Amino acid sequence: MEIWINPACSKCRSAISLLDAEGADYTVRRYLEDVPTEDEVREVLERLGLEPWDITRTQEAAAKELGLKEWPRDARARERWIAVLAAHPKLIQRPVITADDGTAVVARTEEAVRDALSRREPPSSTPL
Repeated sequence: MEIWINPACSKCRSAISLLDAEGADYTVRRYLEDVPTEDEVREVLERLGLEPWDITRTQEAAAKELGLKEWPRDARARERWIAVLAAHPKLIQRPVITADDGTAVVARTEEAVRDALSRREPPSSTPL
């Protein structure tokens, strides 16, 4: 399990606290420093079952400067959206948790974090 976070984000800190409280095994990715590639953005979108505009923070200054609210939201524009998310990772909704079962969630609520936790692989049993 991996969680994409911005340490300054209160929802990210809450998600980390809940993961820790549940004893989850996870990796932290500070995605503003370790910026996802376009391929990684595509993969996360596939795992989320969402489109790039669904996870774009359109209220951010960069989004307003780029005029993202006016961009088309269709298959032809999809790659343009993915490119802008990779170029401006601050526009990616956070936190994103990639679950062990190949899915992902935007974990902005406790329920979403718990949903990701429910998708963990059970611990392997050690034979006696």
